[in-house]
Amino acid sequence: MFIYQESWSYTSIFFQGVKRFHGVWMIRLLVAVSAATRLLIYKPRVLSSSFSFPSALPRNIPDTERPLVDHCNYTLFRIMANDNLTAILYGINDIRLEQTPIEEPDQDEVLIKMACVGICGSDVHYLVNGRIGDFVVRKPMIIGHESSGVVVKLGKNVKNLKVGDRVAIEPGVSCRTCKFCKEGRYNLCKDMVFCATPPVHGNLRRFYKHAADFCFKLPDNVTLAEGALLEPLSVGVHACKRANIGIGSKVLILGAGPIGLLSLLVAKAMGASRIVITDLTQSRLDLAKKLGADATLLVKKEDAESHILKRIIELVGEEPDKTIDACGAQSMIRLAILATRSGGVAVLVGMGAPEVQVPLMNALVREVDIRGVFRYANDYADALNLLATEKIDVKPLITHNYKLEDTVQAFETSKSGQADVVKIMIHCN
Repeated sequence: MFIYQESWSYTSIFFQGVKRFHGVWMIRLLVAVSAATRLLIYKPRVLSSSFSFPSALPRNIPDTERPLVDHCNYTLFRIMANDNLTAILYGINDIRLEQTPIEEPDQDEVLIKMACVGICGSDVHYLVNGRIGDFVVRKPMIIGHESSGVVVKLGKNVKNLKVGDRVAIEPGVSCRTCKFCKEGRYNLCKDMVFCATPPVHGNLRRFYKHAADFCFKLPDNVTLAEGALLEPLSVGVHACKRANIGIGSKVLILGAGPIGLLSLLVAKAMGASRIVITDLTQSRLDLAKKLGADATLLVKKEDAESHILKRIIELVGEEPDKTIDACGAQSMIRLAILATRSGGVAVLVGMGAPEVQVPLMNALVREVDIRGVFRYANDYADALNLLATEKIDVKPLITHNYKLEDTVQAFETSKSGQADVVKIMIHCN
């Protein structure tokens, strides 16, 4: 049995906490023990932690009665079984929910009670194909990497966080010592350990440990669901930085999936004066319009390349300065190069076939810079700042919500290709 509480005497706080519990919290507390006094007699194992009550609950405890914590926090006992329900990918179209051990954090790590994990396109790709390029699922792997949670235990060297902090988790931990890491381009580190990238396990589970310096404390006005979206948002931030988008930029975005839509939000926040986005699905373009796209273009598979290029120039008003391909299909990579004005930048984010045929000489004679994007580096803080200052709103992208227990169904929905599915969020607690 584990009891979570803040770091004061649990015997004195116990009675104060019970006095203030409401509804389901009282039930959850009392059902776990035969009598409240047994807590005082047998002194079960205590881990230090802090939780916040849902905002709908009363918060009228006088200041004189409050524990010594931030004014929004209450003591909350969580008495639970050794529950670490985990989503494990065993092979193609084979996800199972199983119990796994709760790991102890190392000296520079924190143990996190997971809150939200978004389903990424890469997760679905591993599920359907068993691989992405050279990354092959050869043995059972815990899935999930777009995530957030609450710190429940600290490694002995951790100074930047405290128990009870709500955090977004940057899922890739680099070596910190190689040339790329020292240059600030740690996304290129050859020793990168990245969640849910074979053979590394992910974090779609109840409890997960992670390097403390790759956890970002969330301010009060950023929800845990938004915190989980910091991961794909950081990709959008990195793409827009690589494209050098700034005030007055005219931007073309190919693909209105989560990365394309998040790139749209970031480009707008960076000062782009006109943004045009394309996709095969009208409902996604409708969402893009609501998020701030100046114009949208519904592309059909049978459309001629010349026709699409003509429509892009009409909608932008001229050739775009910057183009972001968030699709990865060969046809879209070609469009990214051909549509971009001479001297402009074409950024490739989407990952498709290992080799494609592109109009390279066209880019050469027009000095169109072609730049790749692989994940992100030093972009989480900027992404968090965009959310915290409310320069962008990512909540409309979350179209579906599931419990951890319903993970299999959540992935089935993601695989379905339904037009109304943008981002699926799995709630772990």
